Amino acid sequence: MRLITFALVALLALVHAELWFGKGGVGRVVGLQAQLREQQAKNEVAQTRNDRLSAEVRDLKEGLEMVEEKARAELGMLKTDEIYVQYAPRR
Repeated sequence: MRLITFALVALLALVHAELWFGKGGVGRVVGLQAQLREQQAKNEVAQTRNDRLSAEVRDLKEGLEMVEEKARAELGMLKTDEIYVQYAPRR
């Protein structure tokens, strides 16, 4: 009877050792969870950027307002019948 009890305790200790220190142990699981959270944060940032770019592409495809706005803001372009007026506040 004593031998069976010792064998069962030894098996239990072996199972616990594998759980804590083995290939799929607690330490590895905690490390993988940290990597997962980090990757999810990166994915969220990338998804936000993709959504913004998709909206810009959709605007460019659907209408000329976005093209006109970009031409005015980035290139300083004007229509032929417009007059450019620059306002400078007094100091």
